[in-house]
Amino acid sequence: MILVDSTVWIDFFNGQITPQTDYLADLIVSQPILVGDLILGEVLQGFQNETHFEKALNAFGKFQQVSLVTPELAEQSAINYRVLRTKGFTVRKTIDCFIATFCIVKEHDLLHSDKDFDLFEQHLGLRVIHPK
Repeated sequence: MILVDSTVWIDFFNGQITPQTDYLADLIVSQPILVGDLILGEVLQGFQNETHFEKALNAFGKFQQVSLVTPELAEQSAINYRVLRTKGFTVRKTIDCFIATFCIVKEHDLLHSDKDFDLFEQHLGLRVIHPK
């Protein structure tokens, strides 16, 4: 299954046309999509208009929602962060560690537009979708 990061959802809801949002538009009608709880929170907190918030909340309700962090995944996330640090890389956001680790452990693909995930792809085997 595919987990879509908040970076893509935010662009999508803002009407930005990118390879990732085009891919997401196709995905919505053709494949199951996972929505992580942390991603849901990140995206929804950005809506200033109540109507748009409600529409987005309703749209997200059509997808399978999952919790991205358990105690085991939090521990593995910390390990992944430390592995990257020993290689000389620092991930800027803890939430990105949780998202990447969830995808790695659960063997899900990630659709994103955030360079922090590149480290996880290059050094820890994160499977990333690269739309053309």
